Amino acid sequence: MVPESLGVVQTSRTSEARGGATAPISLSERRAGVVAIAELRQRHRMPQRLNLTAFLVDEYDSALRFFVDKLGFEVREDTYLGNGKRWVVVAPQGAVNGLLLARAVGKRQRDASGGRVFLFLETDDFARDHLAYMQRGVRFVEGPRHEPYGVVAVFEDLYGNRWDLIEPTLA
Repeated sequence: MVPESLGVVQTSRTSEARGGATAPISLSERRAGVVAIAELRQRHRMPQRLNLTAFLVDEYDSALRFFVDKLGFEVREDTYLGNGKRWVVVAPQGAVNGLLLARAVGKRQRDASGGRVFLFLETDDFARDHLAYMQRGVRFVEGPRHEPYGVVAVFEDLYGNRWDLIEPTLA
């Protein structure tokens, strides 16, 4: 006796035996309905996930050139919203999630990372991507090093934000 709408619990029902009149649903039936709804929600629930990360940029086109030409990302969306704003999403080829390029307004928004690594770009072939990025002019501020968790090097984007390029150690 679970309604199609998972957010509503019936408090009465139509009774054929009473000529179509409504009859109240008992408290135990209501509780059973609430439990059934909760179970349905749990079974069909999509786990939460991060979809996009806002990445502050000074100007859309120069940011697009960096992400597409230097890092090899793909443009997932570039929609004009009016008043000089755009909805621009880029992501590594084949990645599920991406970056929303958001135009920063003022110095306070622009200085968000505090000078430390805050983005981690994972690769399945560190040597390939490190070489390709160097050939495309990406500026590495730390050379490759081997850590217990993988091979990593730190590079800066066009705004000076620090990224880790990392190939994780397989367990």
